Order: sequence, then structure tokens, then C-alpha cells
Amino acid sequence: MDLRIQRRLAAEVLKCGGNRVWFDPEAIEEISTASTKQDIRELIEKGVIKRKAIRGVCRARINRIRLKKRKGRRSGHGSRKGKKTARMPQKRLWILRIRAIRRRLRELKASGQIDKKTYRILYRKAKGGEFRSVAHLNAYIEEIKR
Repeated sequence: MDLRIQRRLAAEVLKCGGNRVWFDPEAIEEISTASTKQDIRELIEKGVIKRKAIRGVCRARINRIRLKKRKGRRSGHGSRKGKKTARMPQKRLWILRIRAIRRRLRELKASGQIDKKTYRILYRKAKGGEFRSVAHLNAYIEEIKR
């Protein structure tokens, strides 16, 4: 049964596209007799013709992935773009490292494990980039004490 005219009229009345017009499969005969917009309006009132809801884009998958990324997952080599230094700049790494080392040096000086002179020497060495990490600094101090 050709219902193209009824579909077009219904789309105009419902102010939507033809694809969003829904016809009740049980009332196809009744719909085929409708030839005016008024007939279509009456069928809409009855509930024989309806407007389908707009199908949006489902964000569930994206949201699930975002949660995993927040947890620190999905960050392996295959997911990376750009150099290591593009993801975490060298300057930022240096700042984090030097602050940690200087904090450790202050602790050692305050606790009396190293004197002012040694503190100064180690501070300058740290500034020069001699220590890779706090652990490296601790190992160096242990070596000096022997």
C-alpha cells in the first residue's frame, strides 16, 4: 500500500521529516483513506500516527573510556602521540626533581645528619644536575659517610 502522500502530510503537520513519522501497523487501512491534513490531524489525536523521537549520538562508550583514562588506564605506548617530552616537558620534570632533592637536603640539615658546609656542596651539585633522584642523593651521602 502506497502511503507516501499520507507520510508527507503527516510530516508537515507534525513539523518533522518523513522518516520520523510512525504509522500504527494495525491501522494502515484507516491511514490510507486519509487524504487531507485535517484527516491526518484526527489520526494523530487518536494516536494512530506519531512522531518518533530524535535518535541522538550515544555517549556511553565515550564516558566509559573517559572514566578508565581518569583511572590511568589506556595510556600505553599504542595510545601515545608525540615525544615523551611533549607529554611531560623536561623543564617540568627538572622542577619536580630539584624541589624534591632540595627538600631532602633541608631535612638532612635540619636533623643534623649533614653540616652547613656539606649542605652547600650538595646543594650546588644538585643544581648542577649531578643527582638523578632523591634515592641517588641518599646513596651518594651514604657513600660519602663511609
